[in-house]
Amino acid sequence: MARVSQQHLDARRRQILAGAARCVSRNGFHATSMQDILRECGLSAGAVYRYFSGKDELIAAIADEAFSSIRTAFQEAAATTPPPTPDVLLGRVLRRMLVEEVPGGDRQAFARLVVQTWTETLRDERLAAILATGYNGMRQAWAELVHAYRANGQMEADVEADHVARTLIATAQGFIAQQALFGDVRVEVLEDGLRALMSMRDPKIS
Repeated sequence: MARVSQQHLDARRRQILAGAARCVSRNGFHATSMQDILRECGLSAGAVYRYFSGKDELIAAIADEAFSSIRTAFQEAAATTPPPTPDVLLGRVLRRMLVEEVPGGDRQAFARLVVQTWTETLRDERLAAILATGYNGMRQAWAELVHAYRANGQMEADVEADHVARTLIATAQGFIAQQALFGDVRVEVLEDGLRALMSMRDPKIS
């Protein structure tokens, strides 16, 4: 029997994840069955179950891949001197998530999937653990970047790094929620808004 290449296995896995993302985004988590996902992917049950045991594991894998993409963006930023400012970095991360690497190609549908995944963490301990790990990882990554900003004289040290990190994460979450609810939210809007806020000065300080 001919051996299947790792490249083929990886491509098939991406095909399954993209199909699952399209189905859940379109129909909702609970209304989507494994049969729906099989039809969307155009694959047999055996081909899909070779990679994933069921719908919950598929959603967990989609969430894990999203966090992996975000971690890569932060690692690239940390390797840059000086590090990119928050408007640039958040724009880069969200553009990667919602424009360049969208499973299924529909960014509003994918944003809806993200929001649905957040709600599923309230009942699914495994998914909640993945989300918590990813969230804590982002907090740590942002905190390290805050220290880098301070070392480069880009940010004052009068606010805790974790407070800055959590605020920026909340900004990204809010943008994703807007995209899910209303659609047609361009990443440039977030970049421009953050840039304007970053330029504010206290009028009492001459």
